[in-house]
Amino acid sequence: MNKFDVIIVGAGTGGCLAAKTAAKAGLSVCLIDCKSAESIGNKVCGDAIGKHHFDNLGLAYPSGDELERTIMGIKVYSPDLETVFRLVGEGLHGFIVNRHAFGQRLLKEAMDAGATLLDLTQALKPTIENGFVRGIAAKSLRTGSKIKIEGKVTVDASGYAAVLRRNLPPEMGIERAVDRSDEVVCYREIRQLKDEIEEPSFCQIYLDLNAAPGGYYWIFPKRENHVNVGLGVAAVGNFPNPKEQLYKFVLSKGIFKGSSLIHGGGGVVPTRRPLNSFVGNGIVIIGDAACHVNPIHGGGMGPSMMAGKIAGEVISEVLMRNEPTVERLWPINVRYMKTYGAKQAGLDVFRIFLQSLTNDDINYGMRYRLIKEDDVLRAGLKGDVRLNITDATKRIFMGLGRMSLLKKLYNMARRSRAIRKAYENYPQLPKDMIVWASALRKIFEQF
Repeated sequence: MNKFDVIIVGAGTGGCLAAKTAAKAGLSVCLIDCKSAESIGNKVCGDAIGKHHFDNLGLAYPSGDELERTIMGIKVYSPDLETVFRLVGEGLHGFIVNRHAFGQRLLKEAMDAGATLLDLTQALKPTIENGFVRGIAAKSLRTGSKIKIEGKVTVDASGYAAVLRRNLPPEMGIERAVDRSDEVVCYREIRQLKDEIEEPSFCQIYLDLNAAPGGYYWIFPKRENHVNVGLGVAAVGNFPNPKEQLYKFVLSKGIFKGSSLIHGGGGVVPTRRPLNSFVGNGIVIIGDAACHVNPIHGGGMGPSMMAGKIAGEVISEVLMRNEPTVERLWPINVRYMKTYGAKQAGLDVFRIFLQSLTNDDINYGMRYRLIKEDDVLRAGLKGDVRLNITDATKRIFMGLGRMSLLKKLYNMARRSRAIRKAYENYPQLPKDMIVWASALRKIFEQF
C-alpha cells in the first residue's frame, strides 16, 4: 500500500505542473501515468502554445530539440479563401513545440521537485470513504497486479478519458458526463513537404463547414519543411470521419503533392466552457478532464498548466492546515474561473454561434469585416466578442438581405458578455452554486 499527500492521475501538461507545484511546497506527490516514463509527452496534439502561458507560469521558453518553430501570428481563411484575417500582436506570439520533448521536460521538472512517478500504471477508479475521495484503485501494466494508492487529495488530470471524474458519485457535485455535441473529433498528421511552407512563422486556420463541419482544419509549420496538418469536426449527429475529410479536402491541395507521412493519429477534445465546478471532498479535476480547453481553437496545454499550478498551490495551502473539504478546495474554482474560465465561457458562446452559420454567412461576415481582425484578437485573448456594426455595414447587409445574420451576431455578442460577467461573479462558496448555475443555465437556454 502506498500513501501520499497528493495523487495525480495523468502526467500530461496539467498533471506535471500540479505535481511540480505541490512537491516544491513540500508535499509527498505520486504522479501516475499509463504510459512508460520515456513515452510521456507522446500525444496527438496541435503542438502550438502561446508565449504568454510561459510568462504567466514562470516557465522557460522552449529551446533546442523542444522548439520546432517560433510563431508570430495566425492567418484565418474564409471558406471561399477570398478573405484572410492576418492576426498579429503580442498575444499571438508563441511556439510550435516538439510535444514529446516538451512533455519530458515538464516530467523532469516535476520529478526534480520531488514527485514520485509510477509509470505503466492505470488508474481504475477513485476510492471513496465517508464522502471523501481517499485515493485510487489502480493496476500495474507491467505485472497486471492491482494496486491501492492512498492520498489526502487526488487530482484527475487524465485528459479526455477523465477516469476518476466519470466514476464519482453524484453527491460529489461534479459533472460526470460532457455532452457529445460539446466535443470535437480530430485527426492530424505530421508530414514532410517537398518545400518549406510559405510564411513559416504563421499558423494557418481554415474555416470551411463542408470540410470541417462545426470545426476547422489547420496547417501549422514545424521544423524545416515539416508541418502539423489536421482537421476537427463537431461530434454532432452523423458527423463525418475527420481522417477521410482531411484526405479529401486538405491533403489533396498542391502543397502536399509529393509529401510523406511521418506520424498520424486522432483524438477527442471537449471544446466548451469549463465544468461548473472541478473540486469536491478530496478531489480536484484539471485539464481536458475539466474542459480546460479554448472552445474556439481547442488549445489545451496553456490552460491545463495554469489549472495545474493553481491546483498545486491551493492544495498545498489546504493540506498544511486543514482537511481537504470542498469548501477549502473551492478557491481553485474561483481563481481559475475569474481568469481563464471567464474567457472560455465567453468564447463558448462564440463557438455555438459559429456552428450555427453557413459557409456563405462566414464569407460575408469576414469580407465585410463584421468582426475585424482586432476584434478577433481581443476575443481570442480575453473572450470579449465585439462587433463592427456601423450604419454603412447595416446598409450593405440590408442590400444583401442578411439582416438576420446581423441580429444573430448582435445577440451572440450580448450573450457572450452576459456569460463572461456571470463567470466574473462566480460564487465564492459552494453553497451559492445552485443559484449561480441556475442563472447560467437560463442564459444558455435562451441562446
